[in-house]
Amino acid sequence: MSALIELENVCKVYGTAATTTALAAATTSIGQGELVVILGPSGSGKSTLLNLIGGLDRPTSGHVRVHGVDLGTLSPGQLADFRRDTIGFVFQFYNLIPSLTARENVQFAADLSHCPERVDAALAAVGLAKRAHQFPAQLSGGEQQRVAIARALVKNPPVLLCDEPTGALDFETGKTILGLLEARVRRDKQTVVIVTHDQDLAALATRLIRLRDGAIRVDEVRSEQLSVAALAH
Repeated sequence: MSALIELENVCKVYGTAATTTALAAATTSIGQGELVVILGPSGSGKSTLLNLIGGLDRPTSGHVRVHGVDLGTLSPGQLADFRRDTIGFVFQFYNLIPSLTARENVQFAADLSHCPERVDAALAAVGLAKRAHQFPAQLSGGEQQRVAIARALVKNPPVLLCDEPTGALDFETGKTILGLLEARVRRDKQTVVIVTHDQDLAALATRLIRLRDGAIRVDEVRSEQLSVAALAH
């Protein structure tokens, strides 16, 4: 399997005095059609790793390549184009536009995509067809999270980056969302990277990465995975 995402000795240091190392010498490669689960405690570098892959942040040193393009060499405008065309983000804190309805939030993302899916179909897939015309303030936290997921899915991107995508959802709704992500991998050969604290999700991964203290401690390709339907309470 050829690498879609490559990290080579990636370090990320924050602070003017370079005192906080969020990620240290991270090296890995991820192929097309992988479901990657990144596990680790708070502060281990999970979200930093996701932001670097998505071009939201630049490494202090090392190289992040997606489709063979070194993201560190791109201008801010080129990075914006990369994120628009290549990445679907599911953020932990939703980042919905409060003045737009659920449908308009998803439509906004669709309008930026070269090959979007149907907006109404994306909302129906996450169980929000009847809430499409509500504003974010009128939705629960779990519903806002599902709008954020529909917004990422509607772009039909090669890479989906998900930061705790089921954190605000009840168990059954979370399984539905994970099933959608699993289908993207199995059916559409999209690459899905999930950052989570949930150890149970490791059973779904084709690749499992464990972080601790900013370093990759485990990076393993898994030959056997559970389906989402097999997850238990």
